[in-house]
Amino acid sequence: MQLLDFALSIPSSPLCVLAEVGSISSVTSLPFNPIKLVCLVSWIYLCLYFVQRIQFSPLVPHRYKPVAYIVALFAGPILLLLLLIVDTARKSSETGDGIFETIRQQVKQVVAGMRSARLRRDTKDPTIKLLDSSGRSINDIYGHGDARRQESHVLELTEQIIANALEHRASDILIDPVDELTSTIRLRIDGVLRTVKTVKAEICKAVVNSIKAVSSMDISEKRRPQDGAFIAKKGEMTASFRVASAGVLSGEKLSIRVLNQDAGTFSLADAGLSEKQCSIIQKAVSKPSGMVLMCGPTGSGKTTTMYAMLNAIDAFTRNVITVEDPIEAVLPKASQIEINPKADITFAKTLRSVLRQDPDVICVGEIRDEETAEIALRASQTGHLVLATVHSDSNASALVRLMDLGVSPLLLSSGLSLLISQRLLRLLCERCKQPAQLNKSLIHEFRLKGIDSTNMFDAEGCKHCEGTGYYGRTPICDIMVVTSQLKADIADSKALIAELRTKGKRKDRSRLRREGLKKVAVGITSLKEVKRVVG
Repeated sequence: MQLLDFALSIPSSPLCVLAEVGSISSVTSLPFNPIKLVCLVSWIYLCLYFVQRIQFSPLVPHRYKPVAYIVALFAGPILLLLLLIVDTARKSSETGDGIFETIRQQVKQVVAGMRSARLRRDTKDPTIKLLDSSGRSINDIYGHGDARRQESHVLELTEQIIANALEHRASDILIDPVDELTSTIRLRIDGVLRTVKTVKAEICKAVVNSIKAVSSMDISEKRRPQDGAFIAKKGEMTASFRVASAGVLSGEKLSIRVLNQDAGTFSLADAGLSEKQCSIIQKAVSKPSGMVLMCGPTGSGKTTTMYAMLNAIDAFTRNVITVEDPIEAVLPKASQIEINPKADITFAKTLRSVLRQDPDVICVGEIRDEETAEIALRASQTGHLVLATVHSDSNASALVRLMDLGVSPLLLSSGLSLLISQRLLRLLCERCKQPAQLNKSLIHEFRLKGIDSTNMFDAEGCKHCEGTGYYGRTPICDIMVVTSQLKADIADSKALIAELRTKGKRKDRSRLRREGLKKVAVGITSLKEVKRVVG
């Protein structure tokens, strides 16, 4: 009887079970739909994300931002979906694959990107450390590592900016206030500025203060220009930075120069000079006396080439002393002296003391005034080899500038032995460069000049070069040997200055252009790059 009661209690079909479950769930149903709630939260999050992107985007004009905010609040995810559909359709038409095949490839790329990012994160080097000149870390400066949460976030952002600059081979970091609300962070990579980040003005002020603190600068002074320096360490790598601040309209501007630590190991061949140019320079630096003068604008690689010249000198048999501001790279075989105007250590005073230390070779980081120029030129006349740099546009401009500083034409003619004007051209990325598409008139012009145009390439852009089409730089030089005829012309300064002002600069530019075209003809760089740099 008990078995019969149990059998009768069993439902006749699974549908009865489902019905009973449904009736139970209807009694205990939730007051909201979880799926709808998740969709609503995701929609709100995406809308707010688009509003934030618009707020700090330089692409949207300031007066149109309120309208853009309203559109993003209501239609942000729809715009994202439309952009994805358009991008997928465009890629499908370009590749000839179907829509679903294109979507499958995009999903594969996203998954591969996530895996590679995770792998890089797992195998990355130790975190970067910022140190002042005395070796204290930025955390110690901010209170022996016990910084507040907000300060800790600022320090992490500062270290991230410096690490990003080193990773992308930047030569300069510029922090510029755009207006009262935003500031931009730009990197000069291969001589060209790129905006890499836009941040709020308050956060940027804190980053500027942290860099000024580690550079031993006064963080309370916002208007007067200041100079400083700091060091960054990441694993076994060490990089030095030179910092300059200036008060501007919307706040404080910071310029950070990344000093080239590898310059001390460069040879003339490593610097990218041709065999003929290396031979001329090697002959000049092998002489016991005379002056080799490097000319060019800021960032044209003058110091790196000058270090390559010093490495070509036998430092075991010759006493080499350098006077620099600042010391950019360590030369183990040379005695390096750094200028410090705050301590009254100037180029002129240091050069006078160097002449009493029995030098064979003197390297002057930069000729800035008449006194430094005269001491260096007189040293080149008294049995010393002098290497120096001067900021000028060309060799002709360098001669004119030295004469304008008040240097005697007779002293200039007897001291100079070689002038080198230099520029840096970006190298085409080997992974994506494409054959150049030249018109018939240009090909005909190259044939008349005896230039082969079959090996010319143009920039394309890929992931390796970050879409620029260029990776790395190479120098082009205009070398002027100071012959006895040129020495006589320099002594007759009035006639020479008139000629240099009218024709000299044009001649120097044409010689630089010719050197650039030689590198275009062998596929090293492009015509657009030569035109950008030389004109």
